[in-house]
Amino acid sequence: MSISDDMAPPSRWRRTVEFAGVVPRLANSIGHLGPRGPVGGPPALVVPGFLATDRTTLALRRALADAGFRVHPWGMGPNMGARADTIDRLVARLAAFEAPVLLVGWSLGGLYARELARAAPGKVRAVVTLGSPFSGDPRANNVWRLYEWIAGHSVDSPPIARDSAKPPVPTLALWSRRDGIVAPAAARGLPRESDRAVELACGHMAFGVSRRAGRAVVREIDSFLKMVEG
Repeated sequence: MSISDDMAPPSRWRRTVEFAGVVPRLANSIGHLGPRGPVGGPPALVVPGFLATDRTTLALRRALADAGFRVHPWGMGPNMGARADTIDRLVARLAAFEAPVLLVGWSLGGLYARELARAAPGKVRAVVTLGSPFSGDPRANNVWRLYEWIAGHSVDSPPIARDSAKPPVPTLALWSRRDGIVAPAAARGLPRESDRAVELACGHMAFGVSRRAGRAVVREIDSFLKMVEG
């Protein structure tokens, strides 16, 4: 992949492959949607991507629960795009936790997680983004036109600031060259925009719906937390 390809939206073929790959994994979305993992485990909150729900992230949340986290859904229904009160509602969500929370945001959910960490840094243990287009051109993805149509605002003037600066908490960006939705460079970001960026071998949709990808995400989270927390 050339540098220019790295920064450009993935091809239509890659996008088609992404959505075709979801169908065989639909069984991974079956199960209860409440908190998972040991009751006394460190808290984690998973924020779904655009048009995704807590059911869409069930495979990822199972992987985190299996690793010992007490994993919570975001509990706000389908993610239909940023709203003026989105971050305020998430800040209120964090108020229910006594210990700092690990925020795991998939795609658009990662942008929310980064802004949530700015709004309530004392309540956030770390931020992990999964294929999230937080860096560069907001049109460096294959869904920005659909996003504008559904969310009702331009990607140039969203109701939530799109700030590429690193949040004031440990921040890990997971990205993939196989991503069929978001340009790899947009999800990787510049070195100053996160504490660590790690490439995974999976598609964009796999971050949320694949058991294998979920396990890979957990391994990277474990390694990152050990690095930043000693």
